[in-house]
Amino acid sequence: MANLRAFAMPKWGIEMTEGVVAEWMVAEGVPFKKGDLLALIETDKITNEVEAEADGMFPRLIAQTGGTYAVGELIAVLAGPDEAISAADVDAFVAGFRPADSKVASKAGDAPPPPPAPAAPAAVKVAIAADARISPAARAFAEAQGVDISAIIGSGPDGRITFQDVQQASLPPVAIGGGTSVDLTPVGETLGNVFASPLAKRLAVQHGVDLTGVTGTGPKGRIGKADVLALVKPVTVDKAAPSAPIAFARPAPGTAEIVKMSPMRKAIAKALSHSKSTIPHFYLRSAVRIDAILGLRAQAKAATGEAPSINDYIVRACALALARHPDVNVQVHGEEIHRFGSADISVAVATDKGLITPIVKGADTLSVAAISREVKALAEKARTGRLQPDEFQGGSFSVSNLGMFGIDQFDAIINPPQGAILAVGAGTRQPIEIGNALAFATIVQLSLSCDHRAIDGAVGAAFMQTLKGLIEEPALLVG
Repeated sequence: MANLRAFAMPKWGIEMTEGVVAEWMVAEGVPFKKGDLLALIETDKITNEVEAEADGMFPRLIAQTGGTYAVGELIAVLAGPDEAISAADVDAFVAGFRPADSKVASKAGDAPPPPPAPAAPAAVKVAIAADARISPAARAFAEAQGVDISAIIGSGPDGRITFQDVQQASLPPVAIGGGTSVDLTPVGETLGNVFASPLAKRLAVQHGVDLTGVTGTGPKGRIGKADVLALVKPVTVDKAAPSAPIAFARPAPGTAEIVKMSPMRKAIAKALSHSKSTIPHFYLRSAVRIDAILGLRAQAKAATGEAPSINDYIVRACALALARHPDVNVQVHGEEIHRFGSADISVAVATDKGLITPIVKGADTLSVAAISREVKALAEKARTGRLQPDEFQGGSFSVSNLGMFGIDQFDAIINPPQGAILAVGAGTRQPIEIGNALAFATIVQLSLSCDHRAIDGAVGAAFMQTLKGLIEEPALLVG
């Protein structure tokens, strides 16, 4: 048989169980070079580029574009670029392929039932020191399963070992197989020594831009996306040829279009359904004047030509309020409340595939300008599917702003395991009483959704009172 290898659905992150083959970038039977882009694979939140780690060819593409496949499942067959491969060889390889994980079902056919596994030896109970920093549930599980906690680094407050830490340590090591490893380095050999971001190198290759001698605008002269796009020659358009009107397809009258949920949409549906059905929400609403922030923005615009958004100031205000009210800066894990020392604020970003919440980490230690730069960078990565898991998983608080759409007020669903989320509406001019006189002010409606299991009404109200004071006196935000 020819030297065939498996190209299986890769795994990124411990929570990934399946992926979607968004697009094959090479055709069946066409040779490719090391570093060539082979496929785009979508997970719950991001799109990953899979590149070739060596020269080769796909004698058969098994996965269909848009199809969902389990981690480890065979999605293509690999061979050398110059090998003569017969259809019979490929058929035999596909029929004989077995995923490394027995839970993964191969679409090539049902595998024969595996032999019965030998009975697992009974867990040896272990004794844990009374002063060990471990939760009661984690202690009971570790003692019952015989898990040695000496090598476990706790993820709880002050390094406390949680139930999840012990449960993860008790799992057997995952066998890696079903094909060769995939090189994810997004750059070919020709640009290996160029000081540029992976995306900048990819764009340079796609547009034929020579990066030799180019000094980037990034830190220490690093070449970024904007530097490459500035060197791309504009495409000339024939003005004599009128562009055709854009036609929007829609179902015929009386019919309905059935659209399959994307992985991101399924993840959103699962998380928010769980949140709304299991978390006791309550809502605290307040009207806040933002004229002082508008004045600061105008000054910044006049001085530098650009200014942070209203949302950037609100994120900064939330971060400082969380520092003063740590009982709101929490996550809820079963019967445990995790209280955090820094304000890691998730900012809701709408993308064409769904909502994602990248995290501004340590927002209480950042200036408004730094928060503005971080939010812009994260939003760009979110919209292009370039976020890494640690950039959107976790967080201790969320901010969702629909004011740019003209929404006066709304209530947001809590983003578990976080304990609260702030919904921000549009700023509207309203008549109010100021100093026994009628005046007009720009008012924003805020709504705080709280998890009543961890946050009491008085605690949430005190947080909102502090937040309102910070927003209406924004000099405190830039100090």
